[in-house]
Amino acid sequence: MIGEFLSYGFVQRGLIAGSFAAASCALLGVFLVLKRLSLIGDGMSHVCLTGVAVALLTSANPVYMSVPVVMVSSLGIMKLAQKFKIYGDAAIGIVSAAGLSVGLMITAFAGGFNTDLLGYLFGSILTVTFSEAVLCGLLLAAVLFGLVYFYRDLTSVCFDEPFARTRGVRAGTVNTALVMVTSIAVVLAFKVVGIFLISALIIIPPVSALLVSRTFRQVLWLAACFGVGSVWTGVYLSFVLNIPSGATIILINLICLAGSYIYSKWGIKDVR
Repeated sequence: MIGEFLSYGFVQRGLIAGSFAAASCALLGVFLVLKRLSLIGDGMSHVCLTGVAVALLTSANPVYMSVPVVMVSSLGIMKLAQKFKIYGDAAIGIVSAAGLSVGLMITAFAGGFNTDLLGYLFGSILTVTFSEAVLCGLLLAAVLFGLVYFYRDLTSVCFDEPFARTRGVRAGTVNTALVMVTSIAVVLAFKVVGIFLISALIIIPPVSALLVSRTFRQVLWLAACFGVGSVWTGVYLSFVLNIPSGATIILINLICLAGSYIYSKWGIKDVR
């Protein structure tokens, strides 16, 4: 059964792209969770609806159309939080509501929901193209590059931003880069689990890793492993049982979270 499962080209592309996207979302999610910005994935995913709706209306590629829309929106979230002195979650809520409203309005003018749009809303990992898989690979490479070369800046900003600023770390630049890369990850991941479930791919693996890890490096590796493992298990189960792949991937993540919580009760894990 597994051999047959892996023999299909669309399954191979889906697993490769899904693994790259899940690992990227999990690694970025670790920093977002620690900075209490984890819901930014939810806000950006709602903005994705606007990009997808415009793309379907104009017969453009939804991924390419959504990237600039979401990146501009992510900058809008940061500017709102800075200029109007409001909390990050409030800024996320404002941009999220705007993106969702505009997307639904465009969808209504375009004649309502269709099969293509529903696939983006709830995930369609087995329709991933070769070019999208390559983009997911480039994204993961960029994330790993950032982790290797800016590890100290990222960790210092996440754990103690005021102290990081006193050490000369450009916290604003780090935050902007983190949000911008996350916006790209959100766009590339919406085919994996769907627009409405992307935030779970960013939040759940890091939280699961935080529960069972002893060091911060372990958190990063375990988060990535949880994300990738959920994609492989979820896609296989959806293939065998003929059930939605996006929802199955998230349910596997929730099972991992429950298992991590149970395991954590055996002792206290300090992340440092």
